[in-house]
Amino acid sequence: MNSEREVPARLAINGGQPVRHTPWPTYDKGAVFVHQDDEEAALRAIRSHLYFRYDHRSPQETECGRFEAELCDYFGSRHALAVSSGTTAIALAIMAAGIPPGSLIACPGFTFVATPSAIVLAGCTPYLVEVDENLHMDVDDLRRRWTPEIKAILVVHMRGFAADLAALTAFAQEMGVPLFEDAVPALGAELNGRKLGTFGLASGFSTQSDKSLNCGEGGFLVTDDSVLFARAVVLSGAYEGRLKRHFPDGAPPIDTDLDLPLLSFRMDEIRAALLRAELDRLPLRLKCFHDNYTYVSEALKDVPQIAIRQPVAPGAFLGEAFIFRVPYGDAKWFAKALCGEGIDARNLGSDEDTNVRVFWNWRFLFGAMDRAAIQALLPRTTRYLRQAVDVPLSSCLSVEDCDHLIEAVRKVAAT
Repeated sequence: MNSEREVPARLAINGGQPVRHTPWPTYDKGAVFVHQDDEEAALRAIRSHLYFRYDHRSPQETECGRFEAELCDYFGSRHALAVSSGTTAIALAIMAAGIPPGSLIACPGFTFVATPSAIVLAGCTPYLVEVDENLHMDVDDLRRRWTPEIKAILVVHMRGFAADLAALTAFAQEMGVPLFEDAVPALGAELNGRKLGTFGLASGFSTQSDKSLNCGEGGFLVTDDSVLFARAVVLSGAYEGRLKRHFPDGAPPIDTDLDLPLLSFRMDEIRAALLRAELDRLPLRLKCFHDNYTYVSEALKDVPQIAIRQPVAPGAFLGEAFIFRVPYGDAKWFAKALCGEGIDARNLGSDEDTNVRVFWNWRFLFGAMDRAAIQALLPRTTRYLRQAVDVPLSSCLSVEDCDHLIEAVRKVAAT
């Protein structure tokens, strides 16, 4: 019997051989889920020479109109509005709901900077709330921090993981305020069989390059509220009676389109054509995300050095990112070591990173406050983000890619 302990492999950052020698596949390196049919759809729109969604055709004949109808079918929602970005979709939802300018809107301290930016764009003020150890918005902390100046809650399904919507919707109803969903990073994910983005008064989605549907930029709003939808249509850029095109079966539920500003947040026909084609293959892409994530997380669940982020319910995640915490080690070093092994990894709370997914880098909210003082506003969120490592998982990953990630995490954890 050999009693000698196995010697861990030397890490690449210490002069050893890396696990992989090719770049980790990510959208910014061209690892995107685009089919030839999608390209042909965009070319069809280009060749039509009709790029503006409000031309001589009826809405049912335009790419944007058809895309919106297909989104309604997909989500089981009454209304969908294609716009220029996920950020504008969220801002439009807030403005169209009639939230008074200057109001506080609660949102988590872990989200992309677009979330507080959308609140600011809508003329309101972000009110930051702690996240728990799994980086979900902490409802108990929201209750502790509650003030009557909060007029809405904006929940974020950050990095594709569903928030605790049962608790949040119940709390929003208790407080008598609307719940909006920032589903920008979670297009297609579900919670207990119901699609994210269909729980709140309205939701915003993105079709930016690293999202489940990809047209470079773009987004859309989903809601069942016809008045909110009508107001959002006008705000987005439907002018001189074009609002009526969105209500072909009757009069719009608002008296006029002249008492709202026109913000020109429309989507164009070329992007809509590309997205319509991609929507046909969305279930396949979602399966790739889910299968890759499940494969990696199951293979690493027994590694004691890391704490893998847990969903609020089984399967309630998209799977486009693998996040774990290093509770008793150095997460910054862990991420650096993974990068050395050929895996793109990021310590979310690193003090050497200008990562705009952490609240202390949203300097436009804090004026002259120093970083330590800002971090002290949400101490638990700060601690968890300092412990967190984020690895992007493209839907284009192969089994070999996933095995490289598993090997690299185990190699670093064992050192």
